[in-house]
Order: sequence, then C-alpha cells, then structure tokens
Amino acid sequence: MDDAVSAAADFDEDSDDRLKASFGAIARYVVRRWIHYPVRFTAFSLLTLASVACDLALPIVSSGLVEALSAGSSAEETAWGYYWLFAFVALGLYTTRNTSVRFWIPIAAGNMKSIVDDGFRDVQRFSADWHANNFAGATVRRVSRAMSAYDVISDTLMWFVVPSVLVLGGVTIITAMRWPLIGAFVGATIVAMIAISYWSSRYYLAEDYLRANDADTKIGAALADAVGGNGTVKSFGAEEREQERMDAITSDWRVKSERLWRRGTDVWVAQNLVLLALQAGLLGLVMLEWSAGRATAGSAVFAITAFLLVSGYLRTMGESVRNLQKGFADISDVVAYAANAADIVDHPEARAFTPAAGEIIFKDVVFSYQGQPAPLYDRFSLTVAPGETLALVGPTGAGKSTFVKLVQRLYDVASGAILVDGQDVRTVTQSSLRRAIAVVPQDPALFHRSLHDNIAYARPDASDAEIEAAARRARAHDFIARLPKGYATEVGERGVKLSGGERQRVALARAFLADAPILILDEATSSLDNETERDVQAAMAELMLGRTTIVIAHRLSTIRSADRILVFDRGRVVEQGTHTELLRHGGLYAKLAAVAGREPIAAQ
Repeated sequence: MDDAVSAAADFDEDSDDRLKASFGAIARYVVRRWIHYPVRFTAFSLLTLASVACDLALPIVSSGLVEALSAGSSAEETAWGYYWLFAFVALGLYTTRNTSVRFWIPIAAGNMKSIVDDGFRDVQRFSADWHANNFAGATVRRVSRAMSAYDVISDTLMWFVVPSVLVLGGVTIITAMRWPLIGAFVGATIVAMIAISYWSSRYYLAEDYLRANDADTKIGAALADAVGGNGTVKSFGAEEREQERMDAITSDWRVKSERLWRRGTDVWVAQNLVLLALQAGLLGLVMLEWSAGRATAGSAVFAITAFLLVSGYLRTMGESVRNLQKGFADISDVVAYAANAADIVDHPEARAFTPAAGEIIFKDVVFSYQGQPAPLYDRFSLTVAPGETLALVGPTGAGKSTFVKLVQRLYDVASGAILVDGQDVRTVTQSSLRRAIAVVPQDPALFHRSLHDNIAYARPDASDAEIEAAARRARAHDFIARLPKGYATEVGERGVKLSGGERQRVALARAFLADAPILILDEATSSLDNETERDVQAAMAELMLGRTTIVIAHRLSTIRSADRILVFDRGRVVEQGTHTELLRHGGLYAKLAAVAGREPIAAQ
C-alpha cells in the first residue's frame, strides 16, 4: 500500500493546486452549452414536459378504467372510453419521448465536439511553464473525460432528474388531493429519498469521487510517460521496473475506487430501505382507507400505479444524483481551464507583426521567473543588429534560453520593453510574431505525421515543389527519397523513426520553408556524429545567410564565426566580442574555451 501511494504521488503534478470548478461554475458551463441551440433545446423541453404530463395521467386513467370495469356492463361505454384514453396517453408518452430524442442528439453531439475543441484551445493558450509542469497524458485524459462527463451530466439532468422532480411533485399533489394523509406520507418519503441522495453525493461520496478521478488521471499520465519513453525503457532493460511502477499506480486506483464503490453500495441500501417503507406504507394506508370505506378498487389501482411510477423515479433519482456527482468531478478540470486566464494574452488592440530586417532591442528589461527571489534580468539592455549572428554562451541558468524565450514572447517582462523591428512584442499578436521567428531546437520534436506534413508545418500552403526545395537545402531530400514512401512516410511519435541527424535536417527544412527574418538555433549539432554534423552545419550556414541569427551555444565549434558572442552569467552579459577578442581578453569565455575540447561549453 505504501509503495502504491508513493508511486502514485509521483504523478500528482499540480493536482493539489489545480483550480477545481465549483458546482455553480459547472452548472453555468453546461447551461450555456444547452442554450447555444435555442430552437432545438426549446423543442426538446416542451416535448419533455408533454411526456411528463402523460406519465402523470396514466395512474388517473388506470384508476378510472378499473372503476368503470368494477361497475359492470352498465359502464361499458365509459370503460371503453377510458381504454381509448389510456391508449392515447400511452401513445403520447412514447411519441413525445422518442421525438424529443431527435432534438437532443444534435445538441449532445455538437456540445461534446465543442467541449473537446474548447478544452484543446484552452490548453494551447496556456504558457510553456504550464505545459512543462503538467503531464501530457493527464491533460489528454482530463479533456477527453470531460466530453463523456458532459454527456452524463446532460442526459442525467434532462432525461432523469428534471422529469423525476416533475413527476414526483405531481404525484404528491394528485395523491394529496384524494387522501391528504397518504399525500403527506408520499411527499415525506420523496423528500427523505432526495435528502439521502443529496447528502450522500455531496458529503459522503464527493471526496472519494475526486480521489478516484485523480487516481484515474495518474494512470493516463503514467501510461503516456512510460510509452512515450519506451526507447529509454528498453535501453535500460527496465520493462519489469516500469511494470512494477504501473502496478503500484493502478493499485492506488483500485483502493480508492473500491472505497468509492463500497460507499455507493451503502447509499444504495439506504435508498432501498426508503423504497421499502414507501411500498409498505403506501399500500397499508390505502388498505386503511379501503377498510374505512373511503377507497375503492380503482383507488387501489391508482395507489399501486402511483407507487410503481414513484419508486421507479426515486430509484432513478438516487442513481442520477450519484451520476451527477461523478460527472461534476470529471468535468471540473476543463471548466476550470475555461475560467483560468492565460499567462500571456494578446492585447485587445494587438495588430499583426510586420516582419522587416530582424532588429531586436531589449530596453531596460526586468524579468524574473515565478517564485524567484530576485530578477534574473535587471534593467537589461541590448541591441541585435539586422542580419547579425549573435551567439549566447554561459553556464546553465545564466539566462541564455530566457533571452530567446522573451524574444518569442513566451514570457512577459515585468518592466522595460522588447522591440522587434521597432514593434513592442506586447502590441502584436503572438502567432504573427512567432511566425516571423524560425526555431531549430537541440532536440526537434516532430509530429506523428508524414515528412511532408512535418516540413509543411512551417507554411501549410506551400506547394510540393517548395517543400522539396526546402528539404534539398536542408540536406534532407536524399534520405527522404530513399524511404519506401518518400515524403509520405510517417515519422512516429516525436519523430522516433528517424535518427537524430534526420530529425535535425527535417527541422532545418521546416526553417528554410518558413523563410523567417529571425532564426534561433539551440545548438542543432550538439548530439550528432561528425559526418552528419558537417552536413547539418553546411545547411545551417546557408540558412543563416541574410537573417538575424541567435545561437545558443553548447559547443565552441559552432560559434567561432559569430559576429558577436555574449557571455552570460546570472542574467548579465559579462563579456562580449568576437571569438578572437574574447580569447585574448582571458575572462570567463577563455576559461570555457580552454575545456571545450573535453566537455560541452554550456556545461561549465
């Protein structure tokens, strides 16, 4: 048990800090989606009311029919009248219910689609930090689970809870009009059943639903983590270890789910006791009324029919409240996503970025990461000239990656400004700014799509000829042409079917196709063999021509020819100049360069 809790805790992410949507927020979220289809929803509601009216009429018509039959042949015409009325009411019940489904189906399908679409949109607008702190598998599970949760909540409310409330209230009123005592008993029983269902779901089961849901989410996170890293698992022969880890996480889920189900069974027993009391009490009271001469055979039929109607709806009500509680737990994350403001948002009057020569200016920039006691950048100023190749060097955490992230506006500065081609990055749309910046990361992540689609991701409207031309310039066309399906070859998740050098060349082809004025290279050759590195270096040299290029340097060989090298230390530029000038200066760069033959320069 301890092992299970320990392993499951590894996948907690930020679950304790995650905003949980309130009951009111979830209710508003669901209702907004219903009224998004006003005509269909109105038609469905009217048909539902009509079917409830038919349900309530059945005990009354049944009672009249039995009374007529009990009167003998003298009431034959009346009996037949009640018979046809019963048939008409039953037909109305089934017709209205089946017709209402026709209006409900497009509402349900449309809203389930939009929940996934909107959830995905919300997740995409969150910051890079948010994604770094959340397991992809857990996020996928939450969004996909919300779609089913909406279906459960909507169906439960509109098909069971609302009709149940109307029918139970109607039966209570009709019964009280005939026999006040029996009506009071039926009403008290209904209130007791609803109270038990509400209390159990709100207080007895609510926390267990959330715990079971979190355990379910951790299974998705663990699966995605292990399956995504299967290559690493195999390389260390760690299949058995990962299986033990998964066993521990699923054991945690089992413990929490069994507790939830046991408690659900307790509630079910309590509800059945209430139904038993209703059955015995209702029939007993009718028998007393009959003994006193205040009830007839038709009254008994009414009571029995009413009991069957009420017990069915009460049983449904108890189950419905539990389903609603589970649905609320399942959908709460996505409702919270919609309510959470993104860290980086476009200004309401933001305009599209206008690319030019690629000048970058930092003006008195102050920036710190969340929770950092002091700013990493404190009144940091720097100008990168159009077409300049700028290399960033320094120890890990010195501020190199932060520099390029701020240029892309993956974070906002606390004060000061960053200007790209004279435009403050906060005054232009994020998407248009980032389209003007091509990024070739150290470890390119490709989509599990074709090579054609991965290259075209930079410019989806590019022709096949343009895509092939970009691949040729990136030295990728030859290896692509040797593949059985050529450009139609799917590369696997994150490009796992390709070698490191092939992934780099595809990333370079994408950058060539983007043809952006600013290029960011996060040391694209640090993990390549010598022959592959020469090919990639040649492609990079061609790509850098005529562009403002920022190189995050991990190896000295890639920055010797840079126009300017900035040496970062704790968010400050402590040295800058060319390779030769900095070596001559004998400072931090010279120390890093002295050991560059033995270790990557950024690791020093």
